[in-house]
Amino acid sequence: MDHERSEVYERIPWETLERPSADRQWLLIAVAAALAVGALAFSFMRGQPVVAPVLETVPGALPATASSPAIVTTSPSVAPPPMVVTEEDLFAVDMEHLAEVAAAHAEWFAVEYLSVDGSEESRQMLSSLLPAGVPLPEAPDGTQVFVDWAGATSVEESAPLTFIVDVTVRSLVARGEGAFTRQPVSFLRIEVTVGDDGMPRVTLPPRMLDAPMPTQFQTAMSEVPDEVRAQVEASHGPVVGGRQHPDGTWLVVAMVKGSDEVTRPVTVAFP
Repeated sequence: MDHERSEVYERIPWETLERPSADRQWLLIAVAAALAVGALAFSFMRGQPVVAPVLETVPGALPATASSPAIVTTSPSVAPPPMVVTEEDLFAVDMEHLAEVAAAHAEWFAVEYLSVDGSEESRQMLSSLLPAGVPLPEAPDGTQVFVDWAGATSVEESAPLTFIVDVTVRSLVARGEGAFTRQPVSFLRIEVTVGDDGMPRVTLPPRMLDAPMPTQFQTAMSEVPDEVRAQVEASHGPVVGGRQHPDGTWLVVAMVKGSDEVTRPVTVAFP
C-alpha cells in the first residue's frame, strides 16, 4: 500500500490563485479616464480651475509612481499681444515743446536779469536762475530798472537738449528821485539747457548783442474815395490813406485819439 505523499508549502503564492482579468483592468482605466475628462470639461465651462482625479492603485493594474503630483489644469486665458517698442520710440523727444520751454525760460531770465528794485526777494530769485558761482549784478544806490517787455525772437538747438535763445528786451530806468525813462532795446543771447529732470537752466550769463537797425516796410496805400473818407473821419479821425480788397471793402488808416489822449495811426475796416 502506497504511503500517501504529504507536501508542505512554506509560502502559498496567492497571486497564482487568481489572475486578474485583462478586460476588467482596462475597464477600470477607461472609467477613471472618463471621469477625468468630464471633470476637465465641466471646469472649462465654469471657467474655474480643477484638480483632475488621481487614479488609485488597483491590484493588478499598471503600477503608479508614488511621487507623481496631481494634474492641475487651469482655464485657458488669452495673453495680450506683446508691446512692440522701437528704438525710435525710446529716444523720441518733442523738440518743438522743449524749444518752447527754453524760450519761455530765457524770457523769464531776461526780465529778472535786467530788473532792479533793491529787494532781497529779487536778488534771491536771480541768484537761483544764474549758474552757480556767478555773482549778482551791482547797481548804484537809488537806481531802479523796470522791464517793460521781453520776447524771444529766435530759438536754435546748439547741442542735444541745449538751445540758444535770442531775447529782445525793453526797459525803463529811474535814478534817484527822477522819473522812469525808456532805454534802448537790449538784445540778449541766452544759452538754456534742459536737464534730465525736464527743468530748463541757464548755463552762462547772457551775451549782449548789438541792436540791429529796423528797416521800414513800404506799405502800398492809395487814395480813399470821398464817401469812404467822410464816414471814417466822422467816426474815427483824419484819414491818411487806405487799401481796397478785391471784395470792395477797405482798410483805412486814420489818426485816432485813444483814452490816454494820444493820437495814433490806426487801421479801420470799412464798411
